[in-house]
Parts: sequence; structure tokens; C-alpha cells
Amino acid sequence: MAQPAIIELKGVERHYQQGERKLIILSGADFSLKRGEMVALVAPSGTGKSTLLHTAGLLERPDGGEVFVAGRACGKLGDDARTAIRRNEIGFVYQFHHLLPEFSALENIVVPQMVKGLSRAEAASRGAQLLDYMQIGHRGNHRPAELSGGEQQRVAIARAVANAPQVLLADEPTGNLDPKTAHYVFDALEALVRQSGLSALIATHNFELAARMDRRVTLADGKVVPL
Repeated sequence: MAQPAIIELKGVERHYQQGERKLIILSGADFSLKRGEMVALVAPSGTGKSTLLHTAGLLERPDGGEVFVAGRACGKLGDDARTAIRRNEIGFVYQFHHLLPEFSALENIVVPQMVKGLSRAEAASRGAQLLDYMQIGHRGNHRPAELSGGEQQRVAIARAVANAPQVLLADEPTGNLDPKTAHYVFDALEALVRQSGLSALIATHNFELAARMDRRVTLADGKVVPL
């Protein structure tokens, strides 16, 4: 039996107005991410990778079509409902880690869990487990400025999955790292996704990393097409 989709885009339209010119980014885009599937989104800069991720992750509203998360139509939901789905169901990782500089690595993972409603003790316990899993448990009390680029990104990945989302959306998560560090970080990310049963859509320019995923897609004329 086919695995159900955790995220599905149907006929999604997304455009931006630049003066009198309409810039069309997504044009009738269809995409389905199955449960437990790891998909690479490989496309040149400026083709709409970030827009696709933001629309799939409910950070942007589609101008047409619909976005489904776990079978629920989300395109017309209010801001509070969309925020709740993002907080509970979707984790985000970006090229730049966006860690809070005044907090330690562990505290950066604790904060989103406390926002969700966990006690500080529960959040700290899970945060420490995630840091250990990412092989940086010994760096938990260090602030981001005291961490290497690869360590910062591993903290960002741990933060993204701290609330046990069903989906991980990653926008060039290793794009700011040297090749050796990028492979090390991706190894940790892939292991976490595979062992937790997460679904993941990962935008990358790295064809070697993309080849390790279940399938690869790209963007052409505003549509998602297989590679």
C-alpha cells in the first residue's frame, strides 16, 4: 500500500509584484512528500527553491492552489492555526543557523520546547539527548560564537527536531560549510531523519549529497519535476 503524503502541494501558484511586473515563481506546482521519505530539491539559485519550502512550510500563503499538511488543507487557515501547525508538525533548518547568540547551545534547543509547553527540566533533558546524538553534547554550555560552523549547524538541526515534528524542511543546510564539514553535518542529519522516521525536503546544490536521498526533484517553469 502506498505511503500517504505528509505534505502535498496541488496546483500551487506563487508570484511577487515588482512594480508593474508580476514575477511568477510557482505556476501550478504539484508536489507530494511521503511519510518517512527524504527528497532532495536541486535547482539553481533564483528558481524558487526557498519559495517552495516556505510555501510547503506555511511560512508563505499560496496565491492559488492548496497546501495540505497531514491531509489538512492549510492555504486559507488563519495565522494562529498556521503557526500552531508549524510549531507542532514542521521543523526548519536554514543555510545560516540563526541561533540566539545570547543563549547557550542547549538553551537554544530548550526555548522552542518551552514555547510548546514543556517544563524546563523536560526540555533540557531532551535537548541534552539531541546534542549527544549530534555528537556535540560536550558543547551544550557554549554560546554560538564559541562553536565552529559545523557545530552551530548541528545545534540548529537539533533545535529543528526538538518538538518532534513530522516534517523537516531544510534550505541549503550545508551550503555555508566547507566540503568536509558539510559531509559530516549531512551524515548526522541523514542519520537523525532515517532513525526518527521524519519526512524531509532538503534544498541543496550538492549533487553528491542529493544522490543519497530517496529521490530528487527540481523546478522548471514554476513546476516541480523529477530529476
